[in-house]
Amino acid sequence: MDDEMDTEERLNRAFVALGDPVRRAIIARLSRGPATVNELAEPFDITLQAVSKHIQVLEQAGLVTRTRDAQRRPVHLEPAQLERLTAWIDRYRLEMERRYRSLDALLASAPDAPHDSKEKES
Repeated sequence: MDDEMDTEERLNRAFVALGDPVRRAIIARLSRGPATVNELAEPFDITLQAVSKHIQVLEQAGLVTRTRDAQRRPVHLEPAQLERLTAWIDRYRLEMERRYRSLDALLASAPDAPHDSKEKES
């Protein structure tokens, strides 16, 4: 039960973190490789402190990690957590696709209904 709760909490944090456009842009940038806070802040008209707070939210959600490389502290994307999000979304997407295929098959096998009641009367 604790593992299930931890997984659910991680998913919740990740989806909340990705709800912000700045954080999504940071994730998009990190998909091309690690970057420092200064590098991540370049495209935004916000303070370094604000970018650092966004990174903290992403860290708490398990979406990014920081390492130390001499004086640099690059931020790295955490692909395993992104994979968990993708797997969660895919589970529901695949179920909906299955339902649509079933509905399509049902509609394809149904006899044609009259399209317009006036056509029937003529």
